[in-house]
Amino acid sequence: MTPMRKQYDFGAARGNPHARRLKKQVTIRLDERVLDYFKSMSEENGIPYQTLINLYLLDCAEKERRLSMKWGKRA
Repeated sequence: MTPMRKQYDFGAARGNPHARRLKKQVTIRLDERVLDYFKSMSEENGIPYQTLINLYLLDCAEKERRLSMKWGKRA
């Protein structure tokens, strides 16, 4: 085994080409129905459900989709 050097030369190093695609971990609360839906799709397609949720949300963001919300008056 080669021992650790005191210094390394990173002058010729290149940046990570995938750095732009790195994901940020967040905590989000989802309804069980939502999780069940994406987990079912995951089983059908062999893609992790977290990836499917990310792909769906990315598609919404890229197409700038807006959720239509109308609130009724309380009686």
